[in-house]
Amino acid sequence: MSGAALGLEIVFVFFLALFLLHRYGDFKKQHRLVIIATLLAWYLCFLIVFILPLDVSTTIYNRCKLAANSSPAESNGSYVTLAPRILLPFMQSYARSGGFSITGKIKTALIENAIYYGTYLLIFGAFLIYVAVNPNFNLQWNQLQTIGIAAANTWGLFLLVLLLGYGLVEIPRSHWNGAKRGYLLMKTYFKAAKLMTEKADAEENLEDIMEEVRKVSESIKYNHPLRKCVDTILKKCPTEYQERMGRNMDDYEDFDERQNSYPSEKSLVKLHKQVIYSVQRHRRTQVQWQILLEQAFYLEDVAKNETSATRQFVHTFHSQEPENKIIQYFYTPTVEWYWECLLRPWFYRVLAVVLATFSVIVVWSECTFFSTQPVLSLFAVFIQLAEKTYNYIYIEMACFLTIFFLSICVYSTVFRIRVFNYYYLASHHQTDAYSLLFSGMLFCRLTPPLCLNFLGLTHMDATISHKNTQPTAYTSIMGSMRVLSFIADGFYIYYPMLVVILCIATYFSLGTRCLNLLGFQQFMGDSEMTSDLIDEGKELIRREKRKRQRQEEGENRRREWKERYGNRDDSTRSRVAHTDQKESSFSETNTNRPLSKYTRSNGRTERDRIELLQDAEPLDFNADSINDDPLELDSGRYQPGGRYLSMSRSKVFDDV
Repeated sequence: MSGAALGLEIVFVFFLALFLLHRYGDFKKQHRLVIIATLLAWYLCFLIVFILPLDVSTTIYNRCKLAANSSPAESNGSYVTLAPRILLPFMQSYARSGGFSITGKIKTALIENAIYYGTYLLIFGAFLIYVAVNPNFNLQWNQLQTIGIAAANTWGLFLLVLLLGYGLVEIPRSHWNGAKRGYLLMKTYFKAAKLMTEKADAEENLEDIMEEVRKVSESIKYNHPLRKCVDTILKKCPTEYQERMGRNMDDYEDFDERQNSYPSEKSLVKLHKQVIYSVQRHRRTQVQWQILLEQAFYLEDVAKNETSATRQFVHTFHSQEPENKIIQYFYTPTVEWYWECLLRPWFYRVLAVVLATFSVIVVWSECTFFSTQPVLSLFAVFIQLAEKTYNYIYIEMACFLTIFFLSICVYSTVFRIRVFNYYYLASHHQTDAYSLLFSGMLFCRLTPPLCLNFLGLTHMDATISHKNTQPTAYTSIMGSMRVLSFIADGFYIYYPMLVVILCIATYFSLGTRCLNLLGFQQFMGDSEMTSDLIDEGKELIRREKRKRQRQEEGENRRREWKERYGNRDDSTRSRVAHTDQKESSFSETNTNRPLSKYTRSNGRTERDRIELLQDAEPLDFNADSINDDPLELDSGRYQPGGRYLSMSRSKVFDDV
C-alpha cells in the first residue's frame, strides 16, 4: 500500500510542478537548462513535502513493530542543498548575462558570483585556520558536515518564519475579503492605476533602448567585426522595431570611410542585457494589462447581475478565448449566477474561518512545541492519540493537512512577493529566467527547515521529544535539529516564537503602512493616495470599456452588413461573371467568323446579320453626301437625317 501511494505521489507531484512551471514560465522562449533546473528544484521540494506524511506513518508503524534494528544512516542534507548554494546562483547570472557567447556568459556569471562565493570561502577558511591553530579542537569531516547543516537550516529557518508569519494572516484575510465584491473591485481599480503607470514607464524605457540600438545599428555596418553582435541584439528586439531599423539601414557604406567612434564589445554586452530586460518587461506589462481588464470587466458584471430578476448571468463582453463545450454544458448562465452572486461569497467566508482556525493552531503550536511534559502542541497531541489507536490513515491525513497548510502559507508568499523588478513571478508565461531560478533557490532553502519545523511540531524529532526512538527517514537522510548545542537548544526553540509578532504586524498592516510612507503606493482604505488611484483606475477601466464596446459594435455592424448584403453581392458577382463569359464567347465567335459563317452552329443570330447586310445593299446612295474624310468613311456613322454615310460596296464586309 505504501509503495503504491509513493508511486502515485511521485507522478502527481511531477505533473503539479510541470503545471506550475508552464503557468509561470515559457517553454518556447526560455532556455532548456533554465526550465530543467527550475523544474527539478520545484519537483524535489514539492516531493519532499508530499512524501513526509507517508514517512511519519511508516516510522510510527515500525516503532510499533519494534523494527528499528539498524542504526540510521549517517548522512546529511549538504548534497541536497548543493544546488541552491552553487548551481542556481551561477545559472541566474548566466541567464541574465548579455554576453554573445557561452564563454562570455560564463565569465560574466563567475565575476558576478565572485563576491557571493568569496564570502563563503572566506568564512570557511577563517574557521579552518582557527581550528587548525587551536589544539583543543579535534575537527573531523562529520563535524564539518554538521556545521554546514546548521548554517543552512539556520538561514532557512530565518526566512521561513518571516514568510510563515505573513502567510498565516494574509491567506485567511484574502479569502475573507474575496467575499466582498466592492473590496475586490476597488482593489482592481487601484491595480489598474499602478499597472498603467508601470506600463507607460516600460514603453518609454523600450523606446529609449530601441533608439540606442538604432544608433548602434547605423554606426556599425555590415563589414565591421562587431556586426554579428549587433545582429544578435536586433533579433531580440520586437518585430516592428526590426522592420523600422531595416528600412533605415544602409549597409553599402564602408565603416572605414568615416572616422567615427564605434561602441566597444563591453558596451554592446550591456546594451544586449538592457534589450532583453526591457523587451521582457514591456511584454509582461502588456499581458498583465489585458488580464487585469478582463478581471475588472468581470467584477463589474458580477455587481450588475446581483440585482438581476432573471437570475441568469449576463456578460458585457464575450470571452475572447474559446470555451470548453463541456464547461458550457454544465456551467450555464443560471449556474454561474447562483455561484457568483449567492454561493461564492459564503464559500469564501467559510473557507476563511477554517483557514483562520488552522492559523491559530499553528501559532499556538509554534510557541509551545518545545514542551514535552505536558504536551502542548496540538499537532503532537493529534498524532499521539492516533498512534495509540493504531489509526495510520488518520495519521497520514493529519500530517498531510498540517504540512500542506504550512507549505501553502510559505510557498504562496514566495509566489506573491515582489522585489521591485529584480524578482517577480508573473503568471501567464511572463516570468523571466532569473526569477524562475531565484524561486527554485528559495524553495530549496525553505523546504529543509520547513520539514524540520513540522517534525518538531509533531514531536517526531528526537531533539524535541527527547526520546531514543527510531528516527524518520527524512531525519536520517537530511539530518535533524540536533547539530550544535547552542543552536539546537536556543535558536531553533525560541526563534519560531517570533511568528506571533510577525502575525500581529501583518494583521495591522504595519509593513504596508511603512512602504506607503516611503513612497511605494499600497492599497490602504484610509489613505487619500489610495482614493486618488482608485478614481484614476476607474476612469481607465471605463475608457477601455468604451473602446471595447465601439470595437464590438463595429464588428457587429460589419457582420450584419455581410449577412444582409453578402448574398446579393455574391449574386451580382455571378451575374457579372456570366456576362463576361458571354461577351468573351461572342468575341471568340467574331474572331472565328470567316470559318463558321454559314454553319448551323451560329443559328439565328448569324442569319439575322446576313439579312441585315443584304437589306443594306440596294439602298440609294447619294454621291453628294460622300465625304472625303477617311475617318468618317470608315466609321459608317448614322447621321441625323436618317441616312447612313456613303461607303463603297467593297468595304461592306470589311468590319465583319
